[in-house]
Amino acid sequence: MKISICSVGKANESYIKDGVDQFTKRIGHYYPIDWSLITPSKLTDPVQIKKAEAESIIKALSKTDILILLDEKGTMLDSPGLAKLIQQKANQSAQRIVFLIGGAYGVDKSIKERANFTWSLSELVFPHMLVRLILAEQIYRACSILANEKYHHE
Repeated sequence: MKISICSVGKANESYIKDGVDQFTKRIGHYYPIDWSLITPSKLTDPVQIKKAEAESIIKALSKTDILILLDEKGTMLDSPGLAKLIQQKANQSAQRIVFLIGGAYGVDKSIKERANFTWSLSELVFPHMLVRLILAEQIYRACSILANEKYHHE
């Protein structure tokens, strides 16, 4: 199984990039992982922005991908819950799990409908670059839980 993280937005600032790179490298010990950035739409209407970004997101997905959408209105999971979700998808022979961080206005309803699971990190709203770092750390934490390693303390 492969893990992909897709984010609508600009490249990471250096203070975020170092952390994201570190956790990405750690995740790579468990699963192949890659990142893709989707350029935000330059349109001005939020509805049209979401539609344009949705087109780019759909092009980046294959029909067999498991899409996990990050959205503050999603289901909250603790770290062991995320580990369990990843393990369930691996047990179902998923070829690729895609974690998606939407754009500044969220995602179009077509993406919400395509998502296999919608996950909320928090009821708080975070800057997208910070979400990338938190997501990378949480995926690494989930991998360490599954491997019964000492990173996560209960």
